[in-house]
Amino acid sequence: MPSPRELTRKDILTAARTFRSLRKLPKWTVIVDDRELPARPLVIEAAGVPPNDPTNSHQAIAILESLGFETRYAGEPGRRRQTSELPEERVGTGSIFDAISEIRESVPDDDWKKLPTDLSKNVDHYLYGTKKSRE
Repeated sequence: MPSPRELTRKDILTAARTFRSLRKLPKWTVIVDDRELPARPLVIEAAGVPPNDPTNSHQAIAILESLGFETRYAGEPGRRRQTSELPEERVGTGSIFDAISEIRESVPDDDWKKLPTDLSKNVDHYLYGTKKSRE
C-alpha cells in the first residue's frame, strides 16, 4: 500500500476507472479521462489508505498536478492553486533576507507603484477593513 506521496500516474488512472462517489463534488477536483472527480478522495482511494488519512485537499492537488493532471477549483477550468515561486532547491539554503530580496526583485516596478503609500501604517485597514490610522 503506497503512501499518497508515492503514487504514480498509473495508480491514479487505475483508481479513477472504478471510482464512484455519490456525494456532491467538493471545491477541488481533478480531470481524469474526461471525468471530473473529487481530488482528495481519489488520491486516498488510489493510495489505499483509510479515509481519515491526514492528506488534505491541497496536498492531494499538489500530488495530482505533479503527475500531470488538470485540477480545478470550484469547477472553474484553468484555475490552479497558488504555489511558491521559489524552486524547491532554494528552500533551506541561504538566509531569509536573501529569499525575501529575491522575491522582492521578482515583482515588477509597476506593481510596487500600485501599493498604497500608507500600507505599513494601515495594514489592518487594507486586510480587514478596519478604520484607517490618522497618524
